[in-house]
Amino acid sequence: MVTPQSLAELVEDGDVMDADPIEDAERDCPDCGGNVLTVGYMPSVLEFVTAYKCQDCAWQQTDRE
Repeated sequence: MVTPQSLAELVEDGDVMDADPIEDAERDCPDCGGNVLTVGYMPSVLEFVTAYKCQDCAWQQTDRE
């Protein structure tokens, strides 16, 4: 089962300090049309990131600029 922490670590490709609950992003994946989940997390004390990850393929995106 995917937890908020494990989803955030998958997107971040490393450890994260804290993660908010996983939510449905209410949008479709631009690559495959699958369902997209979102999770907010803190990779460090000074940063909060919102990540989007498709359930059906490898597509992922964050709100980092």
